[in-house]
Amino acid sequence: MNPDRYLEYYCSIVQELRRLPTETEWVEFKHNKVNAEEIGQYLSALSNSAALVGKIKAYLIWGIED
Repeated sequence: MNPDRYLEYYCSIVQELRRLPTETEWVEFKHNKVNAEEIGQYLSALSNSAALVGKIKAYLIWGIED
């Protein structure tokens, strides 16, 4: 896949996630998180939550406020 296709693919995922009415067990939006330990905890929690609800992926999106 060429770089433009990757960009298009990821932009479409972000747009789809933004259409959700609220954050979910497997989707979190953060405006400005920089603490490495907190990021690791978020990723772990999202991953576990996604598995519990039958999702194969979880998303932590930076730069978008709730």
